[in-house]
Amino acid sequence: MSISELAVSYAALILADDDSEITPDKLQTIIKTAKLDEVESIWTILFAKALEGKNVKDMLLNVGSGGGAAAAPTSGATGGAAADAPAEEAKEEKEEEKEESDEDMGFGLFD
Repeated sequence: MSISELAVSYAALILADDDSEITPDKLQTIIKTAKLDEVESIWTILFAKALEGKNVKDMLLNVGSGGGAAAAPTSGATGGAAADAPAEEAKEEKEEEKEESDEDMGFGLFD
């Protein structure tokens, strides 16, 4: 990461911590106050547009919280539902095999 990107990232975090709106002007003001003159204004514009309408604090708090894995079927599942599961898995495996083939596209990894 370049110094410009880091400076704008930290400025955005400062504004988010202050519950202020993240705008290019505010980012540029913080960067100028820190005496970092080599940061181009394009970085502040890009970061402000990327974070527009987003809650940065929520983004930071939810970094590692992806969707959980599917729950495993319990032993008390009905017989009909259990019988359908292997058939569905077989269909998924066949579809995956078709997707993995690059021969249909006319090129390979080392062409």
